[in-house]
Amino acid sequence: MDTPEVLVLVVDDDAATRRLLDVRLRAMGCEVAAAADGREALIAIQREVPALMLLDLQMPRMGGMELLRELRKGGVDLPVIVITAHGSIEAAVEAMKEGAIDFLPKPFDPKHLEIVVHKALERRKLVESNRFLQDTLAARTPAVLGESAPIRRAIEIARKAAAANSTVLLLGESGTGKEVFAHSIHQWSPRQDRPFVVVNCVALSEHLLESELFGHEKGAFTGAHATKKGKFELAHSGTVFLDEIGDMPPNLQTKLLRVLQDHAFERVGGTKPFRADIRIIAATNRDLDGAVKDGRFREDLYYRLNVVRIVLPPLRDRMDDLPALAHHFVARFAMETKKAVKGISKEAMTLLLAQAWRGNIRELANVIERAVVLCNGIQIEPEDLALLSPGGGASPFSLTSPMTSGQFHAQVKQFKQATIKAALHQTGGNQTKAAELLGLRRTHLVRMLRVLSIREQ
Repeated sequence: MDTPEVLVLVVDDDAATRRLLDVRLRAMGCEVAAAADGREALIAIQREVPALMLLDLQMPRMGGMELLRELRKGGVDLPVIVITAHGSIEAAVEAMKEGAIDFLPKPFDPKHLEIVVHKALERRKLVESNRFLQDTLAARTPAVLGESAPIRRAIEIARKAAAANSTVLLLGESGTGKEVFAHSIHQWSPRQDRPFVVVNCVALSEHLLESELFGHEKGAFTGAHATKKGKFELAHSGTVFLDEIGDMPPNLQTKLLRVLQDHAFERVGGTKPFRADIRIIAATNRDLDGAVKDGRFREDLYYRLNVVRIVLPPLRDRMDDLPALAHHFVARFAMETKKAVKGISKEAMTLLLAQAWRGNIRELANVIERAVVLCNGIQIEPEDLALLSPGGGASPFSLTSPMTSGQFHAQVKQFKQATIKAALHQTGGNQTKAAELLGLRRTHLVRMLRVLSIREQ
């Protein structure tokens, strides 16, 4: 079998089985690591995520099923082939429900082993190629929406920056659309037909992040059983988006600085220099100025990143854009869920406009997705929305809250109070503007303030 040099982790408490699989897999051209139980496997995976895992289910300390659940809980995307004893097919089926992709019965038939492993590795290669293609295609379909003054300024700077190779630093609260902006800058740039690679600097440990960025040579550290290309190599002539750059460990900040200064790097454990023909876009919701002053972020790296600085406004500062964003998400999620939802009612839009949106555009997208799923008509109504009141309490329309007998009128009153308070909060207590926002006459709003016992702000 023409198998590329990949790492396969064998997890089995039986030493003879581990030795047999080691011989068979190496004959196929694979590198092999071994673990005697689930705990040892977790430690090995933390050092290096293998291309494939062969997993026995019955083991001491931590069995195969528990390991599968731990991997799924930790978000580790790893193809797993379950090793099953004769007569335990039911257990294999249960393991596949937990994320395993295939099973291998004992005793092993060499040809069957080769077929199953080959199929799993081909599947992994296809998944990785598809994910890479999706990132690149997403970069070619930017969705920066909005006509408000703050977002227009940000777009204008981004378009100008896209024409050059200068590093761009995107700043803003979590959920303000920094990755979408990075996609758009790539699409507007001369590199648009080249790879767009995303790296989350906070999702991995320092050791794994270093390997993810720079790659590593075979034998560079314990568990480095095969050479691995890093994101900088894979993104050659394209764009690398470093999300959450403010959380990058100091040691890696130094290495990244060299990439920005000299456009060169080495793989972990290697001495051969590689050229980095890449454009870097970085993003963070951290206060980098404060981090530099406190010594938590390198000042020289900060200046290298902060060539073109774009601050993305929070949603509360661009509420004029909310209707367009909301309708965009309705169309998107209606297509994904195959629902016939076409729009948002005036009452529902009023409620959306009255929210504080601390989670910004990401929170809005989540609310709209939920509303599309729950909607039974052709447009979203207030009862389809599960929102938080300005004070952080549950909305009366939170469909996850338990209902009690005879609470209809109380729920309606709470809804009115929450909506009016939100409008007053958003308008700084200006009753005339709040009335306009709610679509009410000011005299009617004043009367409702009195009837609902809402203290004037």
